[in-house]
Amino acid sequence: MTGELSPIDKAKFVAAKKAVEFVEDGMRVGLGTGSTAAWMVRCLGEVVREEGLRIRAVPTSARTAALARDVGLDVISLDEARWLDLTIDGADEVDHEFNLIKGGGAALLQEKIVATASDRMVVITDASKEVETLGAFPLPLEVIPFGWQTTKALVEEMLDSLDVMGRTTSLRMNGAAPLFTDEGNHILDLHLNRIGNVRQLAMVLNQIPGVVENGLFVDICDTVVVGYGDGRVQLRDLNDNSIREDRLEFVESDNLFADLGD
Repeated sequence: MTGELSPIDKAKFVAAKKAVEFVEDGMRVGLGTGSTAAWMVRCLGEVVREEGLRIRAVPTSARTAALARDVGLDVISLDEARWLDLTIDGADEVDHEFNLIKGGGAALLQEKIVATASDRMVVITDASKEVETLGAFPLPLEVIPFGWQTTKALVEEMLDSLDVMGRTTSLRMNGAAPLFTDEGNHILDLHLNRIGNVRQLAMVLNQIPGVVENGLFVDICDTVVVGYGDGRVQLRDLNDNSIREDRLEFVESDNLFADLGD
């Protein structure tokens, strides 16, 4: 129930609920991965059930796909959709230019493919994810398992020549074993602390053999919806440089909040 949610979860919920208002009948919608995106999928499912909204949803991970089907959404592949009207996703960090770090949920590859195949990307977040400079959150890097230690060494060597504050890298684990993404790859987390030139880093990382994709989302996000624990939401639009504020009332719903494990 909303009355039992922490302030952070309330902030995620109101951001997700507000972002669902961008979804219109007949749209093809990309669904993000992560805790905030899970709120959005639940909210979207409720709208579909109660208002009869007809949409087709393209999830960015197996777990998002499972949740979307559980709440009654029509799930299709990106190949079936070809192009999307809108993608709604969370972020691990967002700066004032709407550059993002994503990949905390190990789904950055599918998330970036889906987001770039969309007319619009709306990011939902709480105020704690807003930063002046990206880099405090470890930057995820999806790499193929073959020769991953060589790839890691090449990444570390490359970081020596770039404008970052930290240069430590680590292989993300799933218990005692390396984590595998939905695409069968590993994740290297780059502990950079501060990224001086986001565009340069994103470009250089993807030139390293073995690197599949990085978690820097540059010039992809159009709108950021920031939620607050008191029910306030801010809608920030990059295209017209506008900021609008609203407030959402918490309405308890057993169907919406039951069994939300993400």
